[in-house]
Order: sequence, then structure tokens, then C-alpha cells
Amino acid sequence: MKKILMIATGGTIASMPGDVGLAPGLTGEELAAYVPEAAKLAELDVVQPMNIDSTNMRPSNWLDIARTIMGSYDAYDGFVVLHGTDTMAYTAAALSYLIQGSPKPIVLTGSQQPMTNPFTDARLNLYQSVLYAADDLSRDVSIVFGGQVIVGTRAHKQRTMSFNAFNSVNFPLPAIIRAGRIVRDGAMGMAITSPGETGAAGVPDAGARRDTSRRPLVYDSLNERVIVLRLTPGLSPNIFALLKDDFDAIVLETFGIGGIPEYENASFERAIFDWVETGHTLALTTQVSEEGLDLGVYEVGRAYAEHPDILKGDDMTTEALVAKTMWALGQTRDPETVRELFYRPVNHDRQPR
Repeated sequence: MKKILMIATGGTIASMPGDVGLAPGLTGEELAAYVPEAAKLAELDVVQPMNIDSTNMRPSNWLDIARTIMGSYDAYDGFVVLHGTDTMAYTAAALSYLIQGSPKPIVLTGSQQPMTNPFTDARLNLYQSVLYAADDLSRDVSIVFGGQVIVGTRAHKQRTMSFNAFNSVNFPLPAIIRAGRIVRDGAMGMAITSPGETGAAGVPDAGARRDTSRRPLVYDSLNERVIVLRLTPGLSPNIFALLKDDFDAIVLETFGIGGIPEYENASFERAIFDWVETGHTLALTTQVSEEGLDLGVYEVGRAYAEHPDILKGDDMTTEALVAKTMWALGQTRDPETVRELFYRPVNHDRQPR
């Protein structure tokens, strides 16, 4: 029987009603006890590095979770992280960069209703996550939620109440789970490989076999000075100067396929070029959730298409861009090395145009 380490961090799944609303109260052991069927799938151990609402999840907590996993990596066949849904996509992306190419599965799950709610989705999500983590074909970081398996860098929380809370953005599901069975996509599900055995797009070699004796590439530093800035009509480009002292990088959500305005007497081009030329990092994406960025289509994006220090997010999610920029800047401030890290595909995070 496989050995799975369950890492409880709080979230809705662990929440109990209180005087001012729901708050995490159940421990990881108590959550596991609600789903005794999971113990028939694998030998479960539980640790609890924190018990917080995921709204309060921070990059330092991502590092704590990664250290918890790697501190026990050799002793377990897989890992299940119980997490709140609000920032789960950020944590899944961050773990994808902190623990790269794991031949052992690292699965995040949670619920839209607390475990104690009589109509909860928590029990099935927990059960299916253990099922997926214990399967021989599972690997790397993913989210298992509502019967779907989503690659860790491609998740986005789309719904606040429905049980199918997450979408997979610009990338197919590697598997779904139905009636206690894992149904894998033919192109994705059989592609099991070890770190470094990937093609140019970061897609594992389908002929490679999973080798759990190999360890992932592990990183232990992040730069938290990253902010997301969403363009809105009439926004002043002076915002870039105001952010210089407090942030090292901006993830800029442009209009449409990559439109950045240029107002009379208010030049975004000057502000953006000054931002990167003074040693700051800029990653461009679109505020449209599907299909990605292409700066070469319209005149309003062309000025930024060829600048080497302006990073292009292609079809990445904003959550993955935030985590990847924090990871890249956590390793170096050298612009050329930052570019190399940023454009290196990790866990299917980007499909370049």
C-alpha cells in the first residue's frame, strides 16, 4: 500500500462556524477521520504546518509547505495538501516552481463547503485526491477538485459557490475522476518522466518511465515584491513611478490580446520603458482569461513586442505569472538570467506562440 502524507493548512474544508463567520477549526487528523474510505487507498500520515484561511496565505507559507514536503520526500509516495480555495491556484503554481519535475504527485484540494456541512463537497474531494496521489501514473503538482485534475500552473478559481470551482486555463485536463476511477487523457496521462526529461514546450516525453528514485529540482527562495496591475480606461501611467520604491516587478494585465493605451500627454510607453530600464521587471499578460497574449497583432501592443526586458506571458495564468516572477527574482536580479528562468517551461505553464 502506498504511503501518502496529508498536509493540512486550513481553509474552508477545515472551517467551523463562529461568532463572526466561518474560520478554520478542524485539524488534519479530524478531516481525515471524516473520510475513512481514504485509508483503504493508502497509508495516511497527517501533519499540520498551519491552520489558516487561505485569504491569509503568503509566499512565506508557500515555502513552509514546500519544506514540509521535501523534509519527508523520501518517506512517502505522494502528498495531498488540504488548502482553502481562494488562493489555491497561487499555491499550486508556487509549488510547481519550488519543487520542479517531481516524479511523486503533489496534489492540492479543498472544498466549497466545510467538511461538517451535510451537503459538503469536501469528502469526495479528499477521497479523490488520495486516490490520485496513490496512483502509479500521477506525478508533479496538480489540483484535484470536483472530479477534475488540473495541472498546477493552469488553475484559476472561476466560481465562488459551485462545486466545480476551478477552470483549467488554456490547457487540457490530464485526467478526470469518475466513479472511483481515474480516466486519463491519452496525450497527457501516460506521459510520466523525471526532471529534465522534457521537450522544448515542457511536455514530458511520453516514452519515459516514472522514476521515483530521482529527486525534483528544489528551490527555497522567493521575492515577494511583485504586484499585479490591471489596466483600466483612463489609468494614469504615473502609477509606475509610484510603485518603484515598494516593488521589484509588475505583472501587467493588458487589454484584449495585448493592448496598452497611449494617451495624449500621458505616455505608457515612456513609463514602462523607464520601469524596466531602471532595473525593474515587467511581465505582460492579458486580463482576458482565455487564449493568451500576442503583442504583435495591434499597433497598441507592437511597441512592447521586441523589447528584451519586457517579459511576455503568452498563455500563462496570472496566478502562475505571479508565482514564476517571484521564483525567478528569488534566484537572481540579473535581467538575462531572469529572462532565461521566466521563459523556461515548468509543469506545462506556457505554450509559446
